[in-house]
Amino acid sequence: MTPSPYCLWENDTVQKASEKMEELHVGGLPVVDENHVFLGMVTLNALIKVLLKTKCPEATVGRALMTNPAFVKPDDSLLDVISHTENTMPVLDEQGRLVGLITIRDVLDGFFKYIYKLEQRQNTADALHVILESAYEGIAVVDENGVLLEFNEAYSRFTGVKREDAIGRHVTEVIDNTNLHVTVKTGIPERGVVQKIQGQEMVVHRIPIWRNGRVTGAIGMLIFEGVTEVYRIFERLQEEYRKNEPKKELLTLKKEKDSRLTMDEIIGESEEILKVKRDARRSARTLATVLITGESGTGKEMFAKSIHHLSPFSTGPFISVNCGAIPEHLFESELFGYEEGAFTGARKGGKPGKFELAQNGTIFLDEIGEMPLVMQTKLLRVLQEREVERVGGISKYQIHVRIVCATNRDLKEMVNQGEFREDLFYRLNIIQLHIPPLRERKSDIPILLAYYLKEVCEKYQVPVKTFTSEAVAAFCHYSWRGNIREMVNSIERLVTLVDGDVIDIHHLPSSMREKQISNEKEPVVQSQSLLEEARNNGNKREKEVIIQALKNAGGNKSKAAEILGIHRTTLYQKLKKHRIQ
Repeated sequence: MTPSPYCLWENDTVQKASEKMEELHVGGLPVVDENHVFLGMVTLNALIKVLLKTKCPEATVGRALMTNPAFVKPDDSLLDVISHTENTMPVLDEQGRLVGLITIRDVLDGFFKYIYKLEQRQNTADALHVILESAYEGIAVVDENGVLLEFNEAYSRFTGVKREDAIGRHVTEVIDNTNLHVTVKTGIPERGVVQKIQGQEMVVHRIPIWRNGRVTGAIGMLIFEGVTEVYRIFERLQEEYRKNEPKKELLTLKKEKDSRLTMDEIIGESEEILKVKRDARRSARTLATVLITGESGTGKEMFAKSIHHLSPFSTGPFISVNCGAIPEHLFESELFGYEEGAFTGARKGGKPGKFELAQNGTIFLDEIGEMPLVMQTKLLRVLQEREVERVGGISKYQIHVRIVCATNRDLKEMVNQGEFREDLFYRLNIIQLHIPPLRERKSDIPILLAYYLKEVCEKYQVPVKTFTSEAVAAFCHYSWRGNIREMVNSIERLVTLVDGDVIDIHHLPSSMREKQISNEKEPVVQSQSLLEEARNNGNKREKEVIIQALKNAGGNKSKAAEILGIHRTTLYQKLKKHRIQ
């Protein structure tokens, strides 16, 4: 249908109605009262009859009103609509208010779109079947009860069970040592797991299928995902053999490994995080300064280390500086170092600064928004001239360092408030990477949950615990203002406090349980346009919003209607209703 069509008022003149029909190229228009309740239809032929009879163009359209035309409701079937003979019919809600007009052309368009969707769905189903049967890897799909829904030819050849005999049976009856039915209960994916099938150790993936906040099935695959996956599986097997051996590692070796974080170790498969990883890989190949932004706990330092690992400076050191943890009076000596005797208490022989230690490597300036203004000036000079002088020194030395900065603050707003130097901001903001918060990439939560749960259990040397699907759903619905750091802390708390091997929803903090309950009860509310939101606050607020939109649009009504999120004809009705000139 055509929503919010142009309407006539009962007291509009025949001349105005005729001119509007000519302008809109229509043969009829609906008539409504001040509450938008439908009164009837006026056609061009009826207007001509009134004009011939009265000889008065100022006669009201009420004299030509057809008060009992056929009408439809928004939830009526198209099959019912097409049975009517009228070319144009009003669409009325339960209160009799006009919400749209529908024509025979609209009905035909609706049928064509529906047929197209059915064809696309059939094509998708056919393509999926071809993919499943063409895949070299074995693929099995189960429902929420663990019953096999799909079992491709590759899996059938490997197990010796025919596809028609496998589908409809519980997965444990068909595949040896499977945990696919457990994946449905926990909702946690498992990748690169070793499973013995038909006497052979195979590598499998188990991936839950989420729909509307609950697990409705799972996919099992016999698959390797390239060399990286093989290396990870090999490392996992080595860890199993070394589990009981005491771990002794030098501090220097641990720090070196910590700075050699690769992009593949950043967990996440959502489009949001994959885009950031793609941009980070591109930026790493250059020598440009990188500014990483994002909320606290999103993993900005992990990206900084990954960029260092992929950059031309990867063979050099990675030096991290927390600008928010250094006292202001020590800032200069920490960054640039100092000479012997530079100040009272100065170390004999002096001390190299962070820039000097990062030579031929990367210096990571975390929380750059906390840097004092005085130091911002000196940092800008270092970035421009690429040379540093120690405190109390008389000579400068050249630096060859890759600079990566990070902040959880809005530097642009700080510039506007005079808290951050504008020239330094533009010097740092050559390449910007924004790390999305966890609540904007909720599809990654089950993957992160599985990884950190295993890591925390190994850290505390306790048997690996599992989450129920309800608990995982609660994790997915929670807002995570502290992002990944908050989530890891929550996992650590649950692992240490829950006695059993299964963590259920009743083990979670009350704030997470309440959020889950509110999500289940909360009805889906469509986003409102600006004008709809204003209407809820009363006509006075509505009038104010319309006037402001007209001011912002410079009097252009089409642009004002676009700002308000309504049709231009609806705006004209509102202008008339509120007597806005």
